[in-house]
Amino acid sequence: MPNITKQGAEERNAALAAKFKSEHAFPPKLSGWDFYRSIGSPKYIVAPMVDQSELPWRILSRRYNADLCYTPMFNAKLFAVDARYRNESWAGLKDGLGGGGPNDRPLIVQFCANDPEYLLQAALMVAPYCDAVDINLGCPQHIARRGHYGSYLMEDWPLISSLISTLHRHLPIPVTAKIRVFPEVEKTIEYAKMVVESGAQLLVVHGRLREMKGHMTGVADWEKIRAVQEAVSHLVPVIANGNILYHEDLAKCLERTGCVGVMSAEANLYNPAIFTTQILESWKLADEYLAICDELGDDIKLAYIRGHLFKLFRPSMAIHTDLRAELGVVQSKEEIWAVARKMKERLIQDAEASRRAGENFEGCVDEKGFPIMPHWLLQPYFRKPMPDQQQSKKEDGADDDEDEAIAASATETGHMHDLNSFGCEQHKIKTFGVQQQEQQQNQTIVPQEAVGAVALEIMANAQVAVETKSS
Repeated sequence: MPNITKQGAEERNAALAAKFKSEHAFPPKLSGWDFYRSIGSPKYIVAPMVDQSELPWRILSRRYNADLCYTPMFNAKLFAVDARYRNESWAGLKDGLGGGGPNDRPLIVQFCANDPEYLLQAALMVAPYCDAVDINLGCPQHIARRGHYGSYLMEDWPLISSLISTLHRHLPIPVTAKIRVFPEVEKTIEYAKMVVESGAQLLVVHGRLREMKGHMTGVADWEKIRAVQEAVSHLVPVIANGNILYHEDLAKCLERTGCVGVMSAEANLYNPAIFTTQILESWKLADEYLAICDELGDDIKLAYIRGHLFKLFRPSMAIHTDLRAELGVVQSKEEIWAVARKMKERLIQDAEASRRAGENFEGCVDEKGFPIMPHWLLQPYFRKPMPDQQQSKKEDGADDDEDEAIAASATETGHMHDLNSFGCEQHKIKTFGVQQQEQQQNQTIVPQEAVGAVALEIMANAQVAVETKSS
């Protein structure tokens, strides 16, 4: 006896898709490698990042060699039924701002979902403005567990297959997927095959387990990514994600995984020029980003802008702690821009003072072999290990405290590489008295209003930087 509920949903989906196609003209839908080639065979990809891969940031990243960008992750059900959420999430539905413009293609829109009907409704709304729709199967955060989406669908293969196949059958543009790996390589391969067989035309593989997040991020497994690539790349392109800190890591990742492209998440947020060989001053990229925001008008949330500035200026925030606190509490666009100008002036002064002192950073590395860079240059963020007490709570299964732990960790602002202040160890006291600055930093009381802004910085990105650099 047929499943009436399932049959009814399929009929509704087919009717909705037919109505949509009658109102819009689309070229023939491409699949797999044909689709990949149609969007320029992208090699460097900006990841979907909650509240962070918004239009101005995508435009900035494209100026620095990003070949393909994803939107932030959107909730499919809210997107489908709530016009306010839809318009706030993606202004493209109002006037072409959020997607579809000449400065923002190729573009993939990502949704989290656990209901095929809502997913299709949302996907049809964005189809005219993007090149593909992606399903988030990798978000590891506690909110994803509570909402039953992202990586918390990894055990529900029938639902995942239904989500993908519904879009594959009814959406006029391709569907793609972003996944995480299982502990077992064999299960990871079978999982990837299921996703592709269900209709995904491009696969992004984040080489970390669901449990590897936040302070427990660890190192992504490039060998598992390679195993997936070898298993399914005859059908669809595979993109690697994980372990990118520096530009040099991009080539290493492509070589080790055999993938055709590499996706960057948090590394791109701290250095939007990660896809180039340029080593640039943070204030220059901040200036450029703010200019893009000015050009696009007032549709960009100030919280997004504030979050980006915290990341771009993160090493310098540990030195100029007054500006870190000020950025956390200012409420207007004009005030945020003013803080950025103050930081720019100070960084130019710091760089000039360093030059006059004869400091030379070329070849400076720390005990782990990482480059030591002056704080005014764009550089990766090394996440501080979780305190033992919090670690024991995690091991005891206190997952319900995850959101509180993340919020608490937000007060640990300004953490950076031990030597990542102004230069090599011998220069710390000689020129700028960095040790004293660091002591003051440890005693700084972050205003309560600032915690939300810094928490945004930490919580906004489901894909986090690795603790140690891949060899």
